Amino acid sequence: MESTISADRLRFLINRLRKRLWVKPLAVCLLSVGAAFVAKLADDTALAQFVPKIALDSIETLLSVMAASMLVIATFSVASMVSAYASASSTATPRSFGLVVADDVSQNALSTFVGAFIFSIVALTAVKNAYFEKAGLFILFILTTMVFGMVIFTFVRWVDSIARLGRLGSTIDKVEKATVEALKRRRAAPSLYGMPEDKSRVRGQPVFAKNIGYVQHIDMAAIQVWAEEASARVVVAALPGTFAAPDRVLAYVSSSSGNRSEIDYTCAVESFQIGNERLFDDDPRFGLVVLSEIAGRALSPAVNDPGTAINIIGVLLRLFALWNDPPKGDDAKTCKYNLVEVPQISIRDMFDDAFTAISRDGAGTVEVAVRLQKALGTLTSIGHSEMRDAAIYHGQLALKRACKALDLDEDLAVVRDAASYAVSNASPGTGSSS
Repeated sequence: MESTISADRLRFLINRLRKRLWVKPLAVCLLSVGAAFVAKLADDTALAQFVPKIALDSIETLLSVMAASMLVIATFSVASMVSAYASASSTATPRSFGLVVADDVSQNALSTFVGAFIFSIVALTAVKNAYFEKAGLFILFILTTMVFGMVIFTFVRWVDSIARLGRLGSTIDKVEKATVEALKRRRAAPSLYGMPEDKSRVRGQPVFAKNIGYVQHIDMAAIQVWAEEASARVVVAALPGTFAAPDRVLAYVSSSSGNRSEIDYTCAVESFQIGNERLFDDDPRFGLVVLSEIAGRALSPAVNDPGTAINIIGVLLRLFALWNDPPKGDDAKTCKYNLVEVPQISIRDMFDDAFTAISRDGAGTVEVAVRLQKALGTLTSIGHSEMRDAAIYHGQLALKRACKALDLDEDLAVVRDAASYAVSNASPGTGSSS
């Protein structure tokens, strides 16, 4: 089969590189080495007739200052970033670590400091060995001044960012932003640009995972190419975020040839990227899980921070309201892979991810219970029928938990009043009791 890399696959790989701390510093180091030698090109031109003469002492002093200070600042920045990462893991949830590491401001700052250090060392060595002539020294002086100014600007901007990096509010914002991006991508392509799953069709031969871990990405383009060559049709059974194991079906394959023994399913299996951790990129439900974990930690007796849980409820309300917005196109218009069927995300599963922990851990806190009921009540009015049913179900479930956790009748009356939408829609025999 021909090797193909789709735009979606390329996006996934680039996002993985962004979360590696060494990528940007390495790129900037290479640019710094190149910039130090660019000045030599000016010596081969007539620029020496027009530029002023630059004293060697001034360049050497400036480069020496940068060489002596940049390594210290880079070390300090790494220590500050590690402290912020530890804070994010302890105050929010370890699952938010990847988003904090991918902070662009911190990565750019570290890259600038390391790049300036490499530039100053290379340039200082070249100057002391009389590598540059008059024009080259002038260009090197200009470059050194620009690098020095960039370092100062980056440091000031980074100090403002590092003061917030790893803080709970900043971490929640990063998780919300990552979840919004994942929700938008899935909303625009509910079936990952494949065909909606036809449940009336016979699924075919099951294909199992070889590794144990979470499905992180599905290379739909590779599956489409393989299906065309094998004259097959593929039904995806494990969406990104699914825990895969040797006994877990990744997909079902039906072939028009009828001879299943001759089909090599290796490419179909390898099109499912399986890793040890869930990722935010293609898994909108993971963002909901992480937000729920942050709220659950805030509601623990050791932390006792109901305000954070209330804030998370507001974030979840915004996310579900975003999901309810009509997509830009339906599957019929955005279908690129007509031989691959993909099931859509279940709204009930999304509500389970988002509200179960908050409903359980916040049942005994009246302000959290009330805010949760109000948020679910809002979702019954702005959502479609599936979202409305899921909101009513979780509203009734949260009310039952509150009835068992709250001791005062007055507190319970306030929660019941906020849950009036759920009580009025309760089926016979499912009403809550104190």
